[in-house]
Amino acid sequence: MRAEGEVNAERASGAGVRLNLLLEETGQAPLDASGVGKFEDYLSLILRWSARVNLTAVRDEEGILSRHFLESIACARALPEGIRSLLDYGSGAGFPGLPIAVCRPEIAVTLAESQGKKAAFLREAVRTLGVAARVHGGRAESLSESFDCITMRAVDRMPEAVVSAAQHVGPSGWLALMTTSGDLAELQEAAGTGFTWRGPMPLPGSESRLLVLGRRR
Repeated sequence: MRAEGEVNAERASGAGVRLNLLLEETGQAPLDASGVGKFEDYLSLILRWSARVNLTAVRDEEGILSRHFLESIACARALPEGIRSLLDYGSGAGFPGLPIAVCRPEIAVTLAESQGKKAAFLREAVRTLGVAARVHGGRAESLSESFDCITMRAVDRMPEAVVSAAQHVGPSGWLALMTTSGDLAELQEAAGTGFTWRGPMPLPGSESRLLVLGRRR
């Protein structure tokens, strides 16, 4: 019987081809060979760790590709130029922070995750993928520095988290919210009056999910 790692590696092999097909189907440019390899390694890690750690509610390979990867890549590409530091607030399994680190290597990404097992996964993923990211194994609000951009996706009690996240956005910085059309107005109100909003931009593969960018005035 083959080891679990061998099975997961086999399942991940070729996933980059399917991911590029999904990108092309949604009107996005395909990944280059380096990006394909990193996302295949990322998928293999998720599949292996999900056997013992509750990383994400979406655990099947196609769901990870079509939901987590596709949305995160779209977010990475939509972020404005000039961003040098980014905080992925409540990173979980690394979405969208790790794909941003893959697709936008000029951005120094901080992955904030308070759950110990998920933070351990993120450290392993950063090491394996070789991306410019660090892991903050604690609550994001405990960080003292500010960032050029903060991303948020599927964070617990998200309106309350947005209030905290907004305080860490630096001058002329960006708040990138991945949410649904039904929740958008509440989250924008939680961010306060200090932001000018761009978008919303529909996220691929969904009729209701979107990305909205707010810039600090």
